[in-house]
Amino acid sequence: MINRRTFGKAMGLGTGAAAVSLAGAQGIAGAAQAAPAASGTSATPGAAIASFPSLKQVKAGVLNVGYAELGPAHGPVVICLHGWPYDIHSYVDVAPLLAAEGYRVIVPYLRGHGATRFLSSRTFRNGQQSAIALDIIALMDALKIHKAVLAGFDWGSRTGDILAALWPERVKALVSVSGYLVTDRKAQLEPLPAAAEHTWWYQFYFATERGRKAMEDHDHRLQLTRLVWDLVSPTWNFDDATFARTAAAFDNPDYAAIVIHNYRWRLGVADGERRYDRYEAKLATAPPITVPTITLDPEKDPFTLPGDGSMYRDKFTGEYEHRTLTGIGHNLPQEAPAAFARAVVDADRL
Repeated sequence: MINRRTFGKAMGLGTGAAAVSLAGAQGIAGAAQAAPAASGTSATPGAAIASFPSLKQVKAGVLNVGYAELGPAHGPVVICLHGWPYDIHSYVDVAPLLAAEGYRVIVPYLRGHGATRFLSSRTFRNGQQSAIALDIIALMDALKIHKAVLAGFDWGSRTGDILAALWPERVKALVSVSGYLVTDRKAQLEPLPAAAEHTWWYQFYFATERGRKAMEDHDHRLQLTRLVWDLVSPTWNFDDATFARTAAAFDNPDYAAIVIHNYRWRLGVADGERRYDRYEAKLATAPPITVPTITLDPEKDPFTLPGDGSMYRDKFTGEYEHRTLTGIGHNLPQEAPAAFARAVVDADRL
């Protein structure tokens, strides 16, 4: 999830969030009202779907990446990146909307999730931020995509931010939920106000062996991730089937290892790999993002910073717009798919 250090600095300042109307977003397509297509079938662009059509697989870097694809094969590319504890179904309603606008929409499972697998059993199961970002570069290369619009939340926002900061020539535009999420490991060594630390309870749990065992155990993993959904999306009235559809992605054999390493690495209690040191050194300088960007803040997300985007505004130096979505929680693309899709189209036109 988001950068705990920036969040901690903002505690106690109030929300100060200005709402953006979603009425215009509905004009992009009427997907929410359309009848769902059966899982595994082709979907009409713009129509709601119960699940994605058959997944594709491609060897990319150290992974065999499983991904969903909708829209015309030669359309401009949008890559939608999910977070934790979520999967590609965060975009099951967004993707048809963008496909209806003529975009080729790619939605990959991140490493350790769903159908994505490591090519070698000898590869270290590394969850650090630059490793995940380089997975997306490798995916783009494998699919012969030189440049794409990147859109994400949670781990996906961080990944999109990193690509835009370090490889701006590969990013046409960016949609980043919760703003600038590049992890500052040095800052994360310092304590935060108690309320901020409380919000990050699972991060500290994962630093323990009890937390690791919980993530490796199927039942404990489901209880924990379901609790996170409830806490960070307090107004989202999802049902058991919606959670179960995503939770199937957590049965990946590398899921626990990737999640545990990601959060332990952020806290500085697990090492990364030397092959990524040069990228992490650049990220430690908090490089600005120069590509056209729209940032989105979900008002009901407990991680949303006060100040209507002002806490991270100076990190975006190109064409820029900020929107706050009232009544929406952490899983913004699934809770407000039309508004998210509208932001993607608008960012592409900045």
